[in-house]
Amino acid sequence: MDKYIDGFVFPLKREHVEQYKLVADSVAEIYIEHGAIEYVEFLGDDMQRKCTRPFPDLVAASEDETVVFGWIVFESRESRDLVNKKVEADPRMPDLVAPLMVPKNQIFDATRMAYGGFSPMVRRSVASQ
Repeated sequence: MDKYIDGFVFPLKREHVEQYKLVADSVAEIYIEHGAIEYVEFLGDDMQRKCTRPFPDLVAASEDETVVFGWIVFESRESRDLVNKKVEADPRMPDLVAPLMVPKNQIFDATRMAYGGFSPMVRRSVASQ
């Protein structure tokens, strides 16, 4: 269990899901090109579970928003730090990300995004049996 992940969750206006999906696909490609092992994003579907705080509450999602939950897998923390530096310096990133944050057309509010790096703790899968 030597992998490392960056995880994130944020609200996204439903009307902009397709536009965001195109950007996310391009960003994923850039991460993979720079050394990430896997890039995954999912849209919220079943957000209620008894005795837990729902993701929409966590990110203050409104009725016209859904929740995006994702992670990026790296070989190690060191690899993650290197990949993130390469991605941040990639000349394609500003053109991809900037339109998402234009105030009048904003579909992505980074102030409501939770993000962090995570070390492995427990991992079970069919493949590990």
